[in-house]
Amino acid sequence: MVSAKLDYTWNLRELMARQGMFQTTHLRPKLAERGIVLSDSQVYRLVADKPERLSLKTLVALVDILGCRMEDLIEPTVAAQSRRRSAAVGAEEEAGVGDFRPRRARIARDRS
Repeated sequence: MVSAKLDYTWNLRELMARQGMFQTTHLRPKLAERGIVLSDSQVYRLVADKPERLSLKTLVALVDILGCRMEDLIEPTVAAQSRRRSAAVGAEEEAGVGDFRPRRARIARDRS
C-alpha cells in the first residue's frame, strides 16, 4: 500500500492582508511584543517563503497576532506526484534514495 506524500500550504501572507498588514515590517514589532525577536530578513522569509522549520512559540505568536486558528495558517495538503510516478499507474514505490541512484562502475583493465 502506497501512502500519500504530505505537504502544506502556508497562508501567512493572505492572513496578514486580511488584517490590513501589507508589508512585512508591520509584523516585526507585533512579534517583538510577544517575545519573538527576528531580523527584517527573517520576517521577510517567514512571510514570503514556506518555512521548513518553525518555532512553536513563533507559530503561537502568529496565531495570536492574526486572530486565527493554526488550521487557517497551515493547511495540510497532498503533495503532487512527479510525472514519472504518476505515469506508471500501479507501479510499486521504490524504497531507498529515489531518483538519486549511483551509476554502475565500469572497471577497465590497463593494457599497457
